[in-house]
Amino acid sequence: MSFNVPKTDKKRVVIVGGGFGGLKLANKLCAKHEYQVVLIDRNNYHQFPPLIYQIASAGIEPSSISFPFRKIFQRRKDFYFRMAEVRSIFPEHKIIQTSIGKVQYDYLVLAAGTTTNFFGNSPIEQEAMPMKNVSEAMGLRNALLDNFERALTCASDRERQELLNIVIVGGGATGVEIAGALSEMKNFVLPKDYPDLPTSWMNIYLIEAGNRLLPAMSEESSAHVEKYLRGMGVNVLLGKMVTDYDHHSVKLKDGSTIATRTFIWVSGVAAEPIGNMPEQLLGRGRRIKVNACNEVEGLDGVFCIGDQCLMTGDPAWEGGHPQLAQVAIQQGNLLAKNLHRLAKGKDMKPFRYRNLGTMATVGRNRAVAEFSKVKMAGFVAWVMWLVVHLRSILGVRNKIIVLFNWMWNYFSYSQSLRMIIYAKKAKEVRRREERLASTHWGTDLQSEGSEDLQE
Repeated sequence: MSFNVPKTDKKRVVIVGGGFGGLKLANKLCAKHEYQVVLIDRNNYHQFPPLIYQIASAGIEPSSISFPFRKIFQRRKDFYFRMAEVRSIFPEHKIIQTSIGKVQYDYLVLAAGTTTNFFGNSPIEQEAMPMKNVSEAMGLRNALLDNFERALTCASDRERQELLNIVIVGGGATGVEIAGALSEMKNFVLPKDYPDLPTSWMNIYLIEAGNRLLPAMSEESSAHVEKYLRGMGVNVLLGKMVTDYDHHSVKLKDGSTIATRTFIWVSGVAAEPIGNMPEQLLGRGRRIKVNACNEVEGLDGVFCIGDQCLMTGDPAWEGGHPQLAQVAIQQGNLLAKNLHRLAKGKDMKPFRYRNLGTMATVGRNRAVAEFSKVKMAGFVAWVMWLVVHLRSILGVRNKIIVLFNWMWNYFSYSQSLRMIIYAKKAKEVRRREERLASTHWGTDLQSEGSEDLQE
């Protein structure tokens, strides 16, 4: 395989990851036509992570929060998209190795985001259901619906309880949002779709190792969310640590267990790993250390933005910026300006994060929002959450579909999305993936000349 990207007299910027930061950077660079831009992502679409939990709970369609990269950039010149995964980086040669070959760069921007952090617990990593992307959310949705179907026909009470118990580990925004969505499914959907399955049999557990939910927000907001969830029938367990999962049973540090076949892990994230990245450049959560201009320390022409980077020079954020969409968007926007400044021989400007606030929802009419010194909860916060997230979705069609789904759900809870669909890959695709998985990429490029590099 080969990248097949033509060489031009323009400098090449390779962007790894089409999330919020990478997308903003690519759009800004393409607008001024000063660079050749190559965007690399393992998927051929941009996804909107804040609403992934609604896919898992069968609230919206996957296509409603996904938008193809090629559609976004179809009128941009000097732009190339390649669907691939980055394996290794060779900064001394200004080359990255990917699943489809090598590509040279003048500037490399790592914006690949994060993956689920299992904190080294292998049994949990093998058994738990993460919910970090659209694909994982679809898998969780299928598992939930399949468990409901099996609960109607299982032979023992023990198996039925395992199928209907749902355990969510992690009391951050994702955890409370999926807990709220599943609670609404239990209270409003289950009685209609499964009238012969008593809702009292379904139990939802939200487990948090800390002493409160939403640790990134104020104690006031945490208390509101806990009150909402308990009122919706969610079993909130605080100060409890999950240590293992075995034989359809979640094991806690205090010795107690919860029987379940729906074990959802949203307890933490770690930066996507990059092969050959020097260990001394990695900080907490495997995040890559950068300076105030998002340059990776000690690597010429290499930048990192968004959730994957760790910038500790900002006085207001000594421990690093929060891993939020706004941080990635603002860093992508500034880096585009800085690269344009470099093209003109000017110095780059340092990054300063402007905190626009945080919010989380747990269901209809229930949300919390914090903006600087303003804190709100309830219906007004919920409406603001709807507006902010609707504005952020790419594509007019997607905005309309999501708005219609929300309005329809608000009045009826009669969505027709609760179908169990397992996609089967074509034989040719399976063969190609097997070949790529078995390929061992070399790490020594010292003996290779530039004429041998596959473009």
